[in-house]
Amino acid sequence: MAEALGLPFAKAKDEIAVLAGMANRHGLIAGATGTGKTVTLRVLAEAFSRIGVPVFLADIKGDLSGLPLPGGENPKVAERVQQLGLEGFAYEGYPVVFWDVFGEQGHPVRTTISEMGPLLLSRILNLNETQSSILTMAFKIADDNGLLLLDFKDLQAMIQFVGDSAEQFKTQYGNISKASVGAIQRGLLTLDHEGGGRFFGEPALDIQDFLQTDGSGKGVINILAADRLLQSPKVYATLLLWMLSELFEQLPEVGDPAKPKLVFFFDEAHLLFEDISKALQDKIEQVVRLIRSKGVGVYFVTQNPLDIPEEVLGQLGNRVQHALRAFTPRDQKAVRAAAETFRANPGLKVAEVITELKVGEALVSVLDPKGAPTPVERAFVYPPQSRLIPLSPEERSRITQGSILFGHYEKEVDRESAYEKLKSRAERQDMEAQEVAAEKSREKEKPSGVTKIVGAMAQSAAHAIGSQIGRQIIRGVLGSIFGSGRKR
Repeated sequence: MAEALGLPFAKAKDEIAVLAGMANRHGLIAGATGTGKTVTLRVLAEAFSRIGVPVFLADIKGDLSGLPLPGGENPKVAERVQQLGLEGFAYEGYPVVFWDVFGEQGHPVRTTISEMGPLLLSRILNLNETQSSILTMAFKIADDNGLLLLDFKDLQAMIQFVGDSAEQFKTQYGNISKASVGAIQRGLLTLDHEGGGRFFGEPALDIQDFLQTDGSGKGVINILAADRLLQSPKVYATLLLWMLSELFEQLPEVGDPAKPKLVFFFDEAHLLFEDISKALQDKIEQVVRLIRSKGVGVYFVTQNPLDIPEEVLGQLGNRVQHALRAFTPRDQKAVRAAAETFRANPGLKVAEVITELKVGEALVSVLDPKGAPTPVERAFVYPPQSRLIPLSPEERSRITQGSILFGHYEKEVDRESAYEKLKSRAERQDMEAQEVAAEKSREKEKPSGVTKIVGAMAQSAAHAIGSQIGRQIIRGVLGSIFGSGRKR
């Protein structure tokens, strides 16, 4: 049975496994704090890696870094192995690549402002509808003038430029509120103070680097250090959402493959849906619904099933429900909701059992070969094979430096962009103005048309303008409210 299904991870009366061909139908791991969600995530990640499926996951608490090394140090693991009668169980390490937005605990993760786009940036900056429209307008002005936004200073400069040139853009683009520009600028300063500005720049992450296997055929487990990143919850959630959108944008259609191309674990998934706009929620639902045809399985990890919108929850076919507490009316509602989402098992009172589950126990339902959910079962999750103790900084550094990617993302690139070009142009204009003043032979001509725009850029550049001229902005399916399609 295990060989046919490929991904055994729990045991009731019989072994329970996710069917590899149904793993891209997504999943849910839910349960209260301390009930075993992280161990379940780890065990599933190991199982996917064993069959050659790459994995992405975020390490929220810093306790998943031991995945590269074999376990054996924890007596509870040995106890669970004996309890479940797991013949042939062996401790084992897995191929891992560490990532970190801050570049301290793994390879730096970056994207360009262009690829992130105004919709996701508005969420990060917590902008209201009016402010979001101004940010979108700034991107449109950049598009129309061939300005590529690469790094954080480019965006700051573009917003400064739009604010300084509001009157000139009023007729073509509409009113640009100084108050809204100020709110965006304050949001950018806050984001930069929290370290979010370091996420923007080059070299940008090549999402294909997630889709690797090692020499033995195991899927590489990509671990994003998120303990520090989680101090900015919206940045964390939007970063992971951007990664999903990049996968959706770049991967070809494959239908229902024999096994996924990648499995993406979205931990602390409730952060994704907090205070979310209708437009962004619709985009998320679209990506979750369609990304399975790209061979990507998305597994949401959260405390409460009610954290996930119904439209998304209905697409999560493989489910692992750990214990829930029922102390408040909302808790009781969550218990009932979780119970109702499972296919009934006549021998199991699901609503009662959910509150009785012990650590490492779960209610489990997976998809059968026809794509229908199996009856819910009460099961014990398998113990992990890898080391539970986190790596030391030296061990983590050694693994990172031994990666084939080491050296590529570590070298930050700051190409000559419009920031430097406009600054240089502003300096030239200052020199010309001085010559005009010295000669006293002519008045400065008022620019018009395209020249007017260029002149406005140069004037605004004196206030730290930056962008890049040469090609249009690149944005993916979640990067722009104007639609998808990548511009190269």
